[in-house]
Amino acid sequence: MKNQVQLITYVDRLGSGNIKTLHQLLRGPLAGLFGGVHLLPFYYPIKGADAGFDPIDHTRVDPCLGSWEDIRALGQDVDLMADLIVNHISSSSPQFLDYLEKGDDSIYKDLFLTMSSVFPNGATEADLLTIYRPRPGLPFSYITLKNGQKRLLWTTFSRQQIDINVLHPMGREYLHSVLRTLHENGIRMVRLDAVGYAVKKAGTTCFMIPETFDFIENLTHQAQELGMEVLVEIHSHYRKQIEIARQVDRVYDFALPPLVLHAIFNRTAYYLKQWLSISPRNAITVLDTHDGIGVIDIGADSSDPQNYPGLIPPEELEALVEQIHLNSNGQSRLASGAAASNLDLYQVNCTFYDALGRNDRDYLLARAIQFFSPGIPQVYYVGLLAGENDMDLLARTGVGRDINRHYYTLEEIAQAIQRPVVQSLFRLIRFRNQHPAFNGAFSMPESPDSRLILRWDNGAAWAVLEVDFAAGTFSISGSPLEGAEPIEALPGAHPDNRYGGIAT
Repeated sequence: MKNQVQLITYVDRLGSGNIKTLHQLLRGPLAGLFGGVHLLPFYYPIKGADAGFDPIDHTRVDPCLGSWEDIRALGQDVDLMADLIVNHISSSSPQFLDYLEKGDDSIYKDLFLTMSSVFPNGATEADLLTIYRPRPGLPFSYITLKNGQKRLLWTTFSRQQIDINVLHPMGREYLHSVLRTLHENGIRMVRLDAVGYAVKKAGTTCFMIPETFDFIENLTHQAQELGMEVLVEIHSHYRKQIEIARQVDRVYDFALPPLVLHAIFNRTAYYLKQWLSISPRNAITVLDTHDGIGVIDIGADSSDPQNYPGLIPPEELEALVEQIHLNSNGQSRLASGAAASNLDLYQVNCTFYDALGRNDRDYLLARAIQFFSPGIPQVYYVGLLAGENDMDLLARTGVGRDINRHYYTLEEIAQAIQRPVVQSLFRLIRFRNQHPAFNGAFSMPESPDSRLILRWDNGAAWAVLEVDFAAGTFSISGSPLEGAEPIEALPGAHPDNRYGGIAT
């Protein structure tokens, strides 16, 4: 993966078009901004129950978006990442329909997990309550097969997403066939979606258990043998993120977004500094994604008997969530928790721009911290345009995460790009991509809790971000950057410092 800012986007929501439309945007108004693009699920069907995360055919591009040829053409310009949806398959998939029709006579009967396949001797109440749940209720769906047989299928996320037996030879071959298809069509990196839930074992939480780590290691080796890098997506206690980072190419830094918000809200970098001193260096840093703003990532580990503390105290975590609701004028409250369907209990659904009360200065500050933090930055398409909560889409679908999944028309994109905050963000992105200091070593010089200093050094090249949370100001300075946009072109540059940076 190039050490440049990455874009994460739905194909049909940035330009409301298809793969070719996205390609034209990346060659036009978004040219030079991104070293790579994470294409959120583009498999058939894109209009499923979970925005593409419930594929009927994981090896087929939805025709309304284009073809594998279009994917390969896009991959000639930017490195591409795609999702390997590890945990489940659609209830409308040919494999499951065959099982539904034939029951135990189906060749696919061992592909799907039932309650009895995990608990052959039955499950006690304690067994069921031990299972870690991201959503309300138990992870089972009752169905009757065509032959009258009844089953309790394991469905971690919804009735339309049937969990597969990833440890069975049939499950392994299914996943490897998807990997081969992605590799053959120019995908250079895969994200293991929902992999933390993939392995189930009686008497455990069925989430990130030792067998899960073994499975991730094996699957990672398969991808690497095909020449693909692996990114693991796990919302969990920060200790698990650090542990999994040791055996894969990349992990998300999901702790960064809420800690940045906490620092801005409370005018202290105390907890943010603690995290940046231990955070995985092979991280993909984010502020926003297609899901909500995670809070479990900085909270206590309730799934562990020792109940390891989080990165911030529980009362401050609660206050953080309430401040997001306040800043968004209550909109995030309508899209989070039990207020909307098909969402995870550990996330607050809100655009990052709205979480900051649509404050341009704070938003650019948050992005500057992200770009200077250890790892490779990834920017979500809504965040790229400083997008606001889409309450109309939320009202139409009732799906909480849709508040941050707006369908941008080409006209809306053209208008958004003219906004000063977006133009400033573009300049920050180019600075992060072009300055050689970011290919060197990261350090965090000592400073009071109200201040934060992030520094990169690479030989004679250097770049520094200095933040004064108490005053609400920040500045960027660095060594001269020949042949690239000068630092003084960044918003609010110090007039008395040729290589000064943002002073807000």
